Amino acid sequence: MSIGDVAMFASLAGSVLGLDPDGQRTAVLQFLLVSFAPFVVLAPLIGPTIDRIPGGRRVVIQGTAVVRAALYVMMAFHTDDVVLYPLLFIALVMQKTYAVSKIAVVPLVVRNAEELVEANSKLGLISALAGAVAFAPLAGIGHLSAAAGLVLGALIFVFAALAGGKLPREAVATSPVADAERVELRSDRIVLAAGAMVLIRASIGFLFFHLLFWLKEDYGLAQFGLAAAASTIGSMAGNVAAPHLRRAAREETMQIIALGVIAVAGVGAAVTGGLFTAVFLALVCNFSSSIGRMAFDSIVQRDAPDANQGRAFAQFETRFQLGWVIAALVPVAFTLPGQLGFLVVGLIGATASATYLLGWRAMKAGKPLPMSLTQRAKREISRRRGNTPPAGQRRPAPRTITPDPRERRKAADDKPLYPGPPGKPGKAGKRPKG
Repeated sequence: MSIGDVAMFASLAGSVLGLDPDGQRTAVLQFLLVSFAPFVVLAPLIGPTIDRIPGGRRVVIQGTAVVRAALYVMMAFHTDDVVLYPLLFIALVMQKTYAVSKIAVVPLVVRNAEELVEANSKLGLISALAGAVAFAPLAGIGHLSAAAGLVLGALIFVFAALAGGKLPREAVATSPVADAERVELRSDRIVLAAGAMVLIRASIGFLFFHLLFWLKEDYGLAQFGLAAAASTIGSMAGNVAAPHLRRAAREETMQIIALGVIAVAGVGAAVTGGLFTAVFLALVCNFSSSIGRMAFDSIVQRDAPDANQGRAFAQFETRFQLGWVIAALVPVAFTLPGQLGFLVVGLIGATASATYLLGWRAMKAGKPLPMSLTQRAKREISRRRGNTPPAGQRRPAPRTITPDPRERRKAADDKPLYPGPPGKPGKAGKRPKG
């Protein structure tokens, strides 16, 4: 599937997606809109479908491969007309649908929760390596003929659909989401992890386009290519390091480390400045982003209800992409000085670190999480409309805290099976006579 993605982007990047630094900034804005548009469909429609379609997520993965193969063939005959754009939109929706299904199916192919980070890491590393190896030949074919590159991509997706048949089947959700499952999806651990990932993605989106325009103006496109290569190496290194870090620390600690590294690297780069500092910052931030992403995926796979993980990941992916796009708008609108842009990255990381640590401390103390800016704005709007009393008159109900599943299992194992009749406790674990 990763090689099939590369086939599409390598064939159409120059003529359709508009990600050309020599072009107008409006072309890059169009690219940002194209990258976010599929999520408008993904969150409300595709996410619930992934959880409830007959045959499970294996069928979804195979189905997206078959649909994309057919789309690529049709796109090959419309590379120069307006019909290409709706076909491209559907292909991007299928790409995001597969990404969500892939993450949701991981718990089915591991033996326990301890292996989630390692499994996610392997998938990320395999995708990155496959895409990197395939890019050069596919780009060469796509440069000669976009239609030929798309047809080759269609054949690749046919093989992907056949390989998907080896995935295990799983029970699908047949009933609406229960209240207990809603609580698990909004548990403090998941909310904290999601908030951290939004800011991590925002820092990556800001840094990518900041380097794109700043390096183009002050140094040249070759230097930006060096930063882009460093970003890829950093992402792959993060995928390799994540399983080793997981053996020494929990997923939540991994996210704190990732946020702290981004904060320190951004502030340090703002002090140092220069081309090599920019390249190093790109490597470090993408390294930390991969570690944070591996930790987040594992937290949701561990804590969220299995039957609704597709819907959960679709919602989270939409938020992450929105954060990436919004942060990218600033450097696309106007070019910042290099060191000022680095400082912005550091401040994003510092803000995310402080927010996560405060939330983690409140959660451990049994208190509700601090309200985010969005929640405060909603509360103020509701107060002005007269729906809620002013702040201070009524304390909001504390958020339900869902304990770590491993702690729940341990508590269940320690609980006696037959505690004995009331008032006369029997020996734990032994059935009373009669």
